[in-house]
Amino acid sequence: MKKYILGFLTIILIGMGCANNSETTVDNHSEHEHKEEDKPKKKSLSPRTQAMANIGETHVHVDYSAPSARGRMIFGGLVGYDNVWVTGAHSATSIDFSTDVEIDGQTIPKGKYAFFTIPNQEEWILILNKNYEQHLSDDYDEALDVIRVKVKPETLEEKVETLTYEVTENGMSVAWENVKVSLPIKSKK
Repeated sequence: MKKYILGFLTIILIGMGCANNSETTVDNHSEHEHKEEDKPKKKSLSPRTQAMANIGETHVHVDYSAPSARGRMIFGGLVGYDNVWVTGAHSATSIDFSTDVEIDGQTIPKGKYAFFTIPNQEEWILILNKNYEQHLSDDYDEALDVIRVKVKPETLEEKVETLTYEVTENGMSVAWENVKVSLPIKSKK
């Protein structure tokens, strides 16, 4: 009988030893996973950012990715002339109006829109488009344009390293490298 009890206890102790080894293995694996998670993540070269302010009673919120020039020629180089540009990087830049607004004499209903541009040395076309959920201008469809406004670009004396949107009481502007374009916006409230 003692042999059976000793044999039984031996089996239990061996089983417990195996269980402890597997727990140790799991714990070591978990520590390894935590170490991988603790590694610093690479920063985006075009971080997502925002610009917002009130124009009258209308809250205007711009959400965009902000690339930097990093020594590159931007307009007529990285950003080709006469092509639809997402006016940022990655996902389409979006503009959200809390109330109806007026742009170039036309009422634009409150809501969220994609903002695209067609840059040119002499004149830019600024576009609000219904499809604000798209990557770059891959799915751009002119038939979904709400408005197109032609504006003259302003040449800046000092270079702007990072693409920058600004919302003021008179509208919205975007500046990068040595160029700035502005879109006058009026609140309908």
